[in-house]
Amino acid sequence: MQKKYHILNGDVLKEQFPADIPGEIIVLRECLMDGPVMSNNIDGFYAIRAKFISLLDANFTESTHYEKTVPELEKISDIPDMSDLTLWFEDDLFCQVNFWFSISQVHQRNIDLFLVRPPQDTLYGFGGLDKVALKTAFEKRMAITDADKLALLWEFYRGNDSKNLLLTAHELRFKYPFIQHAVQVHIDRQPQGEFPGRPKATLKQIIKDLQTDRFDLIFQEFSKRESIYGYGDLQVKRLYNEVITKK
Repeated sequence: MQKKYHILNGDVLKEQFPADIPGEIIVLRECLMDGPVMSNNIDGFYAIRAKFISLLDANFTESTHYEKTVPELEKISDIPDMSDLTLWFEDDLFCQVNFWFSISQVHQRNIDLFLVRPPQDTLYGFGGLDKVALKTAFEKRMAITDADKLALLWEFYRGNDSKNLLLTAHELRFKYPFIQHAVQVHIDRQPQGEFPGRPKATLKQIIKDLQTDRFDLIFQEFSKRESIYGYGDLQVKRLYNEVITKK
Protein backbone atom coordinates (compact mmCIF):
# COMPACT_ATOMS: atom_id res chain seq x y z
CA MET A 1 0.00 0.00 0.00
CA GLN A 2 1.30 3.45 -0.94
CA LYS A 3 2.58 5.40 2.05
CA LYS A 4 1.28 8.94 2.43
CA TYR A 5 3.15 11.96 3.75
CA HIS A 6 2.46 15.66 4.24
CA ILE A 7 5.00 18.46 4.55
CA LEU A 8 3.33 21.35 6.38
CA ASN A 9 4.43 24.97 6.38
CA GLY A 10 4.38 25.25 10.17
CA ASP A 11 3.10 24.07 13.52
CA VAL A 12 -0.01 26.24 13.31
CA LEU A 13 -1.25 24.17 10.37
CA LYS A 14 -0.31 20.99 12.21
CA GLU A 15 -2.51 21.96 15.15
CA GLN A 16 -5.57 22.40 12.92
CA PHE A 17 -4.79 19.59 10.46
CA PRO A 18 -7.79 17.25 9.98
CA ALA A 19 -7.22 13.90 11.65
CA ASP A 20 -9.10 12.08 8.89
CA ILE A 21 -6.63 13.09 6.18
CA PRO A 22 -4.34 10.05 6.17
CA GLY A 23 -0.57 10.28 6.18
CA GLU A 24 2.49 11.04 8.27
CA ILE A 25 2.98 14.72 9.06
CA ILE A 26 6.32 16.51 8.65
CA VAL A 27 6.60 20.12 9.79
CA LEU A 28 9.15 22.31 8.03
CA ARG A 29 10.25 24.53 10.91
CA GLU A 30 12.56 26.75 8.88
CA CYS A 31 12.72 30.24 7.39
CA LEU A 32 15.05 29.57 4.50
CA MET A 33 14.31 32.90 2.83
CA ASP A 34 16.27 34.54 5.64
CA GLY A 35 19.96 34.03 6.32
CA PRO A 36 22.68 31.84 4.78
CA VAL A 37 21.72 28.61 3.00
CA MET A 38 24.78 27.71 0.93
CA SER A 39 26.83 24.73 2.09
CA ASN A 40 28.72 21.89 0.42
CA ASN A 41 27.02 19.18 2.49
CA ILE A 42 23.98 18.59 4.67
CA ASP A 43 25.88 18.74 7.97
CA GLY A 44 27.28 22.12 7.04
CA PHE A 45 23.80 23.27 6.06
CA TYR A 46 22.40 22.28 9.44
CA ALA A 47 25.29 24.06 11.18
CA ILE A 48 24.98 27.41 9.39
CA ARG A 49 21.21 27.42 9.85
CA ALA A 50 21.48 26.56 13.55
CA LYS A 51 23.97 29.37 14.11
CA PHE A 52 21.90 31.92 12.17
CA ILE A 53 18.64 31.08 13.93
CA SER A 54 20.30 31.23 17.34
CA LEU A 55 21.58 34.73 16.53
CA LEU A 56 18.17 35.78 15.23
CA ASP A 57 16.27 34.51 18.26
CA ALA A 58 17.93 34.47 21.68
CA ASN A 59 15.31 31.97 22.89
CA PHE A 60 16.18 29.49 20.15
CA THR A 61 19.62 27.99 20.67
CA GLU A 62 21.67 25.93 18.24
CA SER A 63 20.79 22.87 20.30
CA THR A 64 17.10 23.69 19.96
CA HIS A 65 17.50 23.81 16.19
CA TYR A 66 19.00 20.32 16.22
CA GLU A 67 16.25 19.08 18.53
CA LYS A 68 13.21 20.59 16.81
CA THR A 69 14.09 21.45 13.21
CA VAL A 70 16.70 18.98 11.98
CA PRO A 71 14.69 15.81 12.81
CA GLU A 72 11.85 17.08 10.61
CA LEU A 73 14.28 17.81 7.77
CA GLU A 74 15.68 14.29 8.09
CA LYS A 75 12.17 12.86 7.80
CA ILE A 76 11.98 14.42 4.34
CA SER A 77 15.17 12.64 3.35
CA ASP A 78 13.74 9.37 4.65
CA ILE A 79 10.54 9.40 2.57
CA PRO A 80 10.69 6.14 0.57
CA ASP A 81 10.11 5.63 -3.12
CA MET A 82 6.56 4.92 -4.29
CA SER A 83 5.13 7.29 -1.67
CA ASP A 84 2.37 9.89 -1.99
CA LEU A 85 3.69 13.28 -0.78
CA THR A 86 1.55 16.39 -0.41
CA LEU A 87 3.23 19.73 0.19
CA TRP A 88 1.18 22.43 1.97
CA PHE A 89 2.58 25.86 1.14
CA GLU A 90 1.23 29.35 0.55
CA ASP A 91 2.29 31.91 -2.07
CA ASP A 92 4.41 34.26 0.05
CA LEU A 93 8.19 34.25 -0.23
CA PHE A 94 8.65 32.58 3.17
CA CYS A 95 6.57 29.58 2.08
CA GLN A 96 7.83 29.49 -1.49
CA VAL A 97 11.52 29.19 -0.62
CA ASN A 98 10.67 26.38 1.80
CA PHE A 99 8.59 24.76 -0.96
CA TRP A 100 11.50 24.91 -3.42
CA PHE A 101 13.79 23.38 -0.82
CA SER A 102 11.33 20.55 -0.10
CA ILE A 103 11.03 19.70 -3.78
CA SER A 104 14.81 19.68 -4.14
CA GLN A 105 15.05 17.01 -1.44
CA VAL A 106 12.71 14.53 -3.14
CA HIS A 107 12.60 15.27 -6.87
CA GLN A 108 15.03 12.51 -7.85
CA ARG A 109 12.97 9.82 -6.18
CA ASN A 110 9.98 7.91 -7.48
CA ILE A 111 7.40 9.78 -5.41
CA ASP A 112 3.97 11.09 -6.40
CA LEU A 113 4.05 14.80 -5.56
CA PHE A 114 1.16 17.17 -4.94
CA LEU A 115 0.78 20.79 -3.86
CA VAL A 116 -1.99 22.27 -1.70
CA ARG A 117 -2.44 26.05 -1.56
CA PRO A 118 -5.14 27.97 0.32
CA PRO A 119 -7.92 29.51 -1.77
CA GLN A 120 -7.02 32.93 -3.15
CA ASP A 121 -9.89 34.62 -1.33
CA THR A 122 -8.65 33.46 2.09
CA LEU A 123 -7.34 36.41 4.05
CA TYR A 124 -5.08 34.48 6.46
CA GLY A 125 -3.89 31.60 4.26
CA PHE A 126 -4.19 28.18 5.87
CA GLY A 127 -4.70 29.94 9.19
CA GLY A 128 -8.05 31.19 7.93
CA LEU A 129 -9.36 27.71 7.09
CA ASP A 130 -11.25 25.36 9.37
CA LYS A 131 -10.93 21.59 9.14
CA VAL A 132 -13.67 21.28 6.53
CA ALA A 133 -12.01 23.89 4.31
CA LEU A 134 -8.63 22.20 4.72
CA LYS A 135 -10.13 18.90 3.60
CA THR A 136 -11.64 20.64 0.57
CA ALA A 137 -8.26 22.18 -0.27
CA PHE A 138 -6.65 18.75 0.00
CA GLU A 139 -9.23 17.26 -2.35
CA LYS A 140 -8.27 19.93 -4.91
CA ARG A 141 -4.53 19.37 -4.57
CA MET A 142 -2.42 19.93 -7.68
CA ALA A 143 -0.27 17.16 -9.14
CA ILE A 144 3.36 18.25 -9.50
CA THR A 145 4.80 17.03 -12.80
CA ASP A 146 7.71 19.48 -13.09
CA ALA A 147 9.67 18.53 -10.00
CA ASP A 148 13.08 18.68 -11.68
CA LYS A 149 12.52 22.24 -12.85
CA LEU A 150 11.01 23.30 -9.53
CA ALA A 151 14.07 21.89 -7.76
CA LEU A 152 16.24 24.21 -9.85
CA LEU A 153 14.59 27.16 -8.12
CA TRP A 154 16.23 26.12 -4.86
CA GLU A 155 19.62 25.66 -6.50
CA PHE A 156 19.46 29.10 -8.12
CA TYR A 157 18.12 30.69 -4.95
CA ARG A 158 20.83 29.31 -2.68
CA GLY A 159 23.45 30.15 -5.29
CA ASN A 160 22.18 33.74 -5.47
CA ASP A 161 21.65 33.34 -9.22
CA SER A 162 18.85 35.83 -9.82
CA LYS A 163 19.09 35.61 -13.61
CA ASN A 164 18.39 31.88 -13.81
CA LEU A 165 15.92 32.08 -10.94
CA LEU A 166 13.86 34.55 -12.99
CA LEU A 167 14.22 32.53 -16.19
CA THR A 168 13.05 29.33 -14.50
CA ALA A 169 10.11 31.09 -12.84
CA HIS A 170 9.16 32.52 -16.23
CA GLU A 171 9.20 29.04 -17.79
CA LEU A 172 6.89 27.81 -15.01
CA ARG A 173 4.59 30.82 -15.09
CA PHE A 174 1.58 29.21 -16.76
CA LYS A 175 1.13 26.43 -14.22
CA TYR A 176 2.69 28.24 -11.26
CA PRO A 177 2.15 32.01 -11.74
CA PHE A 178 2.62 32.60 -8.00
CA ILE A 179 6.25 31.48 -8.27
CA GLN A 180 7.14 34.29 -10.64
CA HIS A 181 5.66 36.79 -8.20
CA ALA A 182 7.63 35.33 -5.28
CA VAL A 183 10.86 35.40 -7.27
CA GLN A 184 10.30 39.04 -8.21
CA VAL A 185 9.72 40.19 -4.63
CA HIS A 186 12.85 38.27 -3.61
CA ILE A 187 14.83 40.21 -6.19
CA ASP A 188 13.13 43.43 -5.11
CA ARG A 189 14.46 43.04 -1.56
CA GLN A 190 18.06 43.18 -2.76
CA PRO A 191 19.81 46.57 -2.36
CA GLN A 192 20.52 48.53 -5.54
CA GLY A 193 22.77 51.54 -5.12
CA GLU A 194 21.11 53.91 -2.63
CA PHE A 195 17.94 51.81 -2.63
CA PRO A 196 18.05 49.55 0.47
CA GLY A 197 15.69 46.91 -0.94
CA ARG A 198 11.90 46.82 -0.85
CA PRO A 199 11.37 45.61 2.74
CA LYS A 200 13.66 48.24 4.28
CA ALA A 201 12.24 50.93 2.01
CA THR A 202 8.75 49.97 3.17
CA LEU A 203 9.84 50.09 6.82
CA LYS A 204 11.29 53.57 6.32
CA GLN A 205 8.03 54.71 4.75
CA ILE A 206 5.97 53.19 7.56
CA ILE A 207 8.07 54.92 10.22
CA LYS A 208 7.55 58.19 8.35
CA ASP A 209 3.81 57.62 7.85
CA LEU A 210 3.06 56.51 11.41
CA GLN A 211 5.49 58.90 13.07
CA THR A 212 6.41 56.25 15.63
CA ASP A 213 9.24 53.92 16.55
CA ARG A 214 6.96 51.41 18.30
CA PHE A 215 7.87 48.10 16.72
CA ASP A 216 4.53 46.42 17.39
CA LEU A 217 2.69 49.06 15.36
CA ILE A 218 5.35 49.06 12.65
CA PHE A 219 5.30 45.28 12.36
CA GLN A 220 1.50 45.24 12.13
CA GLU A 221 1.55 47.77 9.29
CA PHE A 222 4.42 46.02 7.51
CA SER A 223 2.45 42.77 7.59
CA LYS A 224 -0.43 44.54 5.86
CA ARG A 225 1.63 46.24 3.18
CA GLU A 226 4.10 43.43 2.49
CA SER A 227 2.21 40.20 3.23
CA ILE A 228 3.79 38.71 0.09
CA TYR A 229 7.04 38.30 2.03
CA GLY A 230 5.48 36.26 4.82
CA TYR A 231 7.98 37.71 7.30
CA GLY A 232 7.48 36.96 10.97
CA ASP A 233 8.32 39.41 13.74
CA LEU A 234 11.90 38.14 14.02
CA GLN A 235 12.65 38.84 10.35
CA VAL A 236 11.06 42.29 10.46
CA LYS A 237 12.75 43.16 13.78
CA ARG A 238 16.17 42.41 12.32
CA LEU A 239 15.48 44.66 9.32
CA TYR A 240 13.95 47.31 11.57
CA ASN A 241 17.05 47.35 13.78
CA GLU A 242 19.25 47.79 10.71
CA VAL A 243 17.10 50.65 9.47
CA ILE A 244 17.12 52.40 12.84
CA THR A 245 20.87 51.89 13.31
CA LYS A 246 21.66 53.33 9.90
CA LYS A 247 19.27 56.21 10.47
